[in-house]
Amino acid sequence: MSQFCDICGKGPATGNNVSHAHNKSRRRFMPNLQTVRTQLANGQVKTIKACTRCIRSGHVVKPVVNKKTDAA
Repeated sequence: MSQFCDICGKGPATGNNVSHAHNKSRRRFMPNLQTVRTQLANGQVKTIKACTRCIRSGHVVKPVVNKKTDAA
């Protein structure tokens, strides 16, 4: 499974785990990706993986939910 944001392309970054004794071992910083439904410019609804920064900043347009009423 790819760990890249479909909006901005943010992916894993690398760095070090540093212990109290200052021992270093390599690690990966993973982006906080969420699966979210978005509405494209042509009106089509699609599921994408977007980082939380893109969701929070408004780059992801969420579709309007159509609530069906029961005509009973």
